[in-house]
Amino acid sequence: MLISVANPQRLSWAALVAASALSLAFAPPASALEPRAQRGQTFAKTHCAMCHAIGPRGASPLKIAPPFRTLHERYPVETLAEAFAEGIQTGHPSMPQFRLDSAEITDLIAYLKSLESAGP
Repeated sequence: MLISVANPQRLSWAALVAASALSLAFAPPASALEPRAQRGQTFAKTHCAMCHAIGPRGASPLKIAPPFRTLHERYPVETLAEAFAEGIQTGHPSMPQFRLDSAEITDLIAYLKSLESAGP
């Protein structure tokens, strides 16, 4: 996995920590998910929750970062697998570039799929 920040955010460290904690408060408990989705949720908490709302409720800490629960409204989440493998370089302007291995892709897709039926 490659993570590099090309455009670092202008938020203070304390604001990022507070925003991440708030985002995590709205994530479903891992015990309610099947194992692949649990691992995907863990990945999302670790690498994505600073900017994105990763649970079924709540706003994204970074307003321009779409909540994970809405991604399926834009496109089928399965189609993200190739972008995850090749390294997402777009998204929102301050999004870091990253590349996931095949197991991480499967897990994150499973987690995103679990959010489709989670409801608001």
